[in-house]
This record gives sequence, C-alpha cells and structure tokens, in this order.
Amino acid sequence: MRTALLQSSGRPGSVAENLKVLDEAAGRAAAAGAGLIVTSEMFLTGYAIGDDIARLAEPADGDSADAVAEIATRHGVAVAYGYPEREAARTESEAPGTDGGARIFNSVQLISAEGTRLANYRKTHLFGCFEHDHFTPGDQPVVQAELNGLRVGLMICYDVEFPENVRGHALAGTDLLLVPTAQMHPFQFVAESVVPVRAFENQMYVAYVNRTGPEGEFEFVGLSTLAGPDGVARARAGRGEELVVADADPVFLAASRETNPYLKDRRPGLYGSLV
Repeated sequence: MRTALLQSSGRPGSVAENLKVLDEAAGRAAAAGAGLIVTSEMFLTGYAIGDDIARLAEPADGDSADAVAEIATRHGVAVAYGYPEREAARTESEAPGTDGGARIFNSVQLISAEGTRLANYRKTHLFGCFEHDHFTPGDQPVVQAELNGLRVGLMICYDVEFPENVRGHALAGTDLLLVPTAQMHPFQFVAESVVPVRAFENQMYVAYVNRTGPEGEFEFVGLSTLAGPDGVARARAGRGEELVVADADPVFLAASRETNPYLKDRRPGLYGSLV
C-alpha cells in the first residue's frame, strides 16, 4: 500500500486551517497513488497549545471526524490523523487530563477512503509534564484495523520508544504501524535510529510522522520516515514541511519475515522478569 506521510507544522490553535492543510495534502497523496495519508501527533489542533487542548478537544465521532471523513471520501484515500479526544469521565476523581468532568486523550483515528471510522487509539505512554498535565493515558496498547490487505496498527510518538509496546503489535500481526509524532530537539535519534530498528526487530513497516519547526517551547525536528522490515527507510523527510510517499509491500514483508524469524525464535518462558 502506498503511504503518504504529511510532515507539517500545521496551524496551531486552528482546526479549520489544519483541515485545509490536510485536504490539500490528501489531494497530492491521491495523485501520487497513495491509499493512505498519515499526519503528525495532535495535527488537528497543534501540540503545544496549553489549555486550548481542552477547548478544542472533540469526541471521536465529532465534527472534525466528519470533516476528515469527507476529505477521505472525496480524495479516495484513507486518513490517520492526530487530535485531542474528549470523553466523559467515569469518576469525578480523575484529575489528570480532565476538564469539567471530561477526560482528554492524545489520540489518533483511522478513517477509510469510504469515510468509515476504522480505529481510534489513545496514547498509552505520556511524555513529560506537559502531557501529564493535559491528558489521561489510554489503557489499550494494541489497536488495529484491516486496510487494503494490510493489518494496520496505531501508536503515538513516545509509545514506540518502549520495545514491549511494539512487540505487542508484532505478536498481534501488525503489518504497518502508524506512529503520529511530535518529536522535538534533541531527540532526533529516535527517527534516525530507533524507528528503523523497531521495524527490523518486529518485522513490520513503521510510518513515523513528525511535526516540524518551532511551536511553543519546542523545536520539532521533522525527519518523518517509513521504515521497512529490513530496517531501511523507504522514505525520509528532511527538517521542513514535506509530503513523502513510499510503499508498504506485503510480498516483501512476507519474505522478510521468513528470512528474519524473530517471532518464531522467541523464548517467552525466559522473559518473565520483564513484566
């Protein structure tokens, strides 16, 4: 499946403007033959927007989801996009990531080219004080959907830096792992080194899609990449705004899994101390 990675600084604080950016990029992705376009973490609103996160958060089936579905349908391309998700809190005591009785999650949603909501994932590993102050962590580590013959998994940024997290996807059969990201300086080695290794050791494709440029107190480093199961980048963006396109090839993936049988050679009985 041809996959487009939208590396953009977006328009922090403006959902309407970010939807326009997505619309234009989806058109270019479709023209390049892509079946899927993936955005960065918190693409719809911007990442470093402080208390505006709660103000702009929406449910998974909210107005923005409808707008993204319309874009996907019109261009004939599936869309995975990052956004702040609002859900009613279960208890009044859930203080972190809540606003007026609602829980706020750092989420990514996958919508098909037909406009169907296929999967929604809530970031399970929150990074730093900023995220812990504004979000509730999710509790479902593996979220997947079938798309164009591939089993697609969802994850967000810091999640991919936990080997156990990605291995869970591998054991569940994920072929293409989508990782919307807001990776800032000085952690560019994650895009350059960690992500290709995750793809290789778990025998999957990993689409790691970053923000770029300054935003609030952060400087995002770009370097979005689609890494293959051989640990080689099929596409890699630079440091600026860019749309890169590459293929996740199921035939190559199957051959690579035969050559590199990490999952078959595992000895889970030895790993009890890791839990």
